[in-house]
Amino acid sequence: MMNLLASPPLITADEFLRLPDEADYELVDGKLVERHMGVKSSYIGGRLLRLLGAYCENPFIGWVLPADASYQFFPDRPNLVRKPDVSFIRAGRLPNEVLPEGHARLAPDLVVEVVSPNDTFYEVAQKMAEYRIAQVRLVWLVIPPTRTVQIRRLDGSLVEIGEEGELTGEDVVPGFRCSLRELFQPPTATTPPAE
Repeated sequence: MMNLLASPPLITADEFLRLPDEADYELVDGKLVERHMGVKSSYIGGRLLRLLGAYCENPFIGWVLPADASYQFFPDRPNLVRKPDVSFIRAGRLPNEVLPEGHARLAPDLVVEVVSPNDTFYEVAQKMAEYRIAQVRLVWLVIPPTRTVQIRRLDGSLVEIGEEGELTGEDVVPGFRCSLRELFQPPTATTPPAE
């Protein structure tokens, strides 16, 4: 039996930049792969973005980038473009401290990936392997359902911390600290007093 469905055409990393809805996708060897985003995982990623961003600005120690920042970090795989949920590039790594107009062509120093409900084990494992090969120094894999974070270092070590633990920037973002309880606990809503 013949398969009559044609495979979608492969696209280049440059063509990917020109797509109107590219923020919702990553590019894996020329194929568009939809990013699975849930509200809870987006909220947690946004919280980490705000906390890291505030910490890294004064004094400026590096660039903290949101989920639509794209990285093309494998010269031998030019049509692989990843978009971590949060990323950090330390000061001094970008020429003249100028952010690129298109994809960053270097690996970030820190990557945060927040697992979403529709992420498959294979997709997450594939990204973790790519970040290690690309020499990302520190990866935080945030797992909201278990309220845990896996910390993966360039040397291959892996540590998992629970809600009572604390994320630190180690030697990548020195001095940064964030309790997991603070990260996972949504703020409490306050209602104005009745009149």
